[in-house]
Order: sequence, then C-alpha cells, then structure tokens
Amino acid sequence: MSQLPPQLTACPVCHEPLEPADNFCGGCGADLSAAPPPGDTGWRRTDTPVVRGADDHRAAPPGGAVPAQPAHGAGTGRACPACRSGMIDNDGYCEHCGQAQPHERDHMEHESAGVAAVSDRGLRHHRNEDAFTVSTTDLPDGPPVVVAVVSDGVSSAARPDEASAAACAAAHDELTTALAGGTPPREATHHAVVRAAEAVSSLAATAAEAREHDRYRQENAPACTIVSAVVTGDLLTVGWVGDSRAYWVPDDRSTQPARLTEDDSWAAQMVAAGLMSEAEAYADERAHAITGWLGADAYEVEPHTASYHPDRPGVVIVCTDGLWNYAESAEHMAAIVPPDARSRPLECARRLLAHALDGGGHDNVTVAVLPFPARPEGAGSA
Repeated sequence: MSQLPPQLTACPVCHEPLEPADNFCGGCGADLSAAPPPGDTGWRRTDTPVVRGADDHRAAPPGGAVPAQPAHGAGTGRACPACRSGMIDNDGYCEHCGQAQPHERDHMEHESAGVAAVSDRGLRHHRNEDAFTVSTTDLPDGPPVVVAVVSDGVSSAARPDEASAAACAAAHDELTTALAGGTPPREATHHAVVRAAEAVSSLAATAAEAREHDRYRQENAPACTIVSAVVTGDLLTVGWVGDSRAYWVPDDRSTQPARLTEDDSWAAQMVAAGLMSEAEAYADERAHAITGWLGADAYEVEPHTASYHPDRPGVVIVCTDGLWNYAESAEHMAAIVPPDARSRPLECARRLLAHALDGGGHDNVTVAVLPFPARPEGAGSA
C-alpha cells in the first residue's frame, strides 16, 4: 500500500487533520495516496469516492453548510457538503472536489410499534453493504408478530450490497407469508434462510450469463451473512448463517444477558474444538474468516435456528459485526444498551450505532432492536 505524502497534515478537501499513515481522510474519505501534479491545486475524484451525508457533522468543517448560488447551467444547483465550494453535477459528483454524493443506503432508519432498526455506512467504507428489513403485523385472533432480518454483505465478493438486500427481502417475504399462514416460527425461519440463500445464488447465475466460462460463475460470487429474529407471544425465534448475531438483554440488568447465536467463523471453530480460548481466538487475524455464508459458492447451506421463552421483559439485539466488534460479549452488549431500550427502541438503535462509530466505525453498522414481549401495532410506549 502506498503511503500518505509526508507534506500533508490536513485533508486538502475538508481540511480535517490526517493520521500519518492513513491513505484516506477520516472526515470525507478522499483518497490521499498520491499528491496532485505540481502546480495543480485541485484534488481529483478517484474510482471509489467517498463522502458522508450533508447532515453529518463529520462530513464538513464546523459552522454548518454555506449557501451557494448555482452557476448558470449548473447540474443540480446543490452545494457539495464535503468541500462546500463546488456544485453537484447531474451525475452526482462535485464539480470542484469530485466527491460522490451520499447514497440512500449510507444511513437508514425504520421504526414501528414492535421494532426499530438503523444501518449506517460507518467511517471507513465507501458504501453500505449491510441491509435490514423489519415489520410488525397483528395476526387475526393471535398475538402481534415482529420480524427483523439483518444481513452483512461479504466485501471480498462481488456486489455484496445487492446480496444483502436480496437476502433480507427474500427472508422477510418468506417469514411474513409463512407466519400468516400458521407455520410455526422455527419452521418458517428455516425456510426463510433457505429462500434467502436461493435469492443470493440467483445473483451469480444472472451475472454468469455474459461470461464465457462457467467456472467464473463460482468465483467471487455475491455473498452475505444473515440473522433473523421473530417475536410472537412469549416465544422468541432466531435463525442465522455466518457471523451476524442476536443478543438477549433483559430489563433487569441483575439478570444474565445472553448471546443467542454461534458464529460460523474460524474463531468459533477454534473455541469449539478447544484449541483456543475465546479471547485468543478473536485476537487472531483469522478470527473473522467466515465458514458459513449465503451465495453460489457456499457449501450446502445449513440454517441454524433456535427458540427461547424469556421469562421477563427485555430487548433482542440483532446486528452485524460492525456493532458487535465493539461489544463482543453479552455482558458488554448489555452494558451499552440504555435502560429504556424496550420503550424507546429507535433511540436504543441510534445509541448502539453511536457506540460503534465512537469506537472507530471501521465497518458498516446495522442493528435492529425488538422489545419483548411485542406490542400490538399502534400501541403506545410501555
């Protein structure tokens, strides 16, 4: 990896201070691996430009946005939130600094009566490769059913953002349809993960149509992890493949919290085999190499499912490793979940996101918070 030019101490785009060995600005994401040509004061767009949203205080210098007058014939007439001096063209790039404008998936939030979720690109990635789908439904003559599906695209694979979105959509559709038809939650969860795997595999099949050799279809195929949670009545059901996780955090913090999933990862295998302690395994550079995933190049998908009957109120935390990397144990996760999480799930999700970003935000971060027991659609806060 090339090193940062030694004369640079601040980003020439947003003017944030730079770390000596960092090739990318932590504020606006500009690629700083090479200085502009002599006499050139501009900083040109790279193949993968990065910028935070206009409402993000990390994206621009303090003081708020400075209104800019659109030039005659300018594309969108909007000022760039990164350099605050250029205008955005019709292709979505700043005409001055070349930065791309934020995508819809850079930061997403959703809240309904029984669930809330937040997903964010984080501070280092140029796009959000996580996805989530959540919903609350009142079944006829039955308790409310709350569904949350979270997926983490595998960055080393092709089109990871599409993989995670396809997995969430397919699993959620299967879950809601099956549960409405009376299928038991654990059986519905199993079928939902299988359906998600099929949806992700089909992405590779579509891409392969234009390739000459079939063997390339299996190389770098779109891939992702998945984790889901279903709350219905006094039953909590989770399903997963990969290393995205679900946690149980009771309202009564004197009661033991619990991690509800076991990773499909190298570290988990080492611990299960008794070859390393958990601390040793997760300190290893191979810790997060996953051994189970959804995708055309995956081994036979074996969905993991489990059901629980919590005997007290609390919340279920469903998340990608962008969060749990900063709160790995159940005890640590419980320590950062606010006491009013069950009555304010969206605020809880935002607090957990902030914890990950404050810790470094090195990955995409997605978290869904499900109050237990579930509240009917339209019910007020407990």
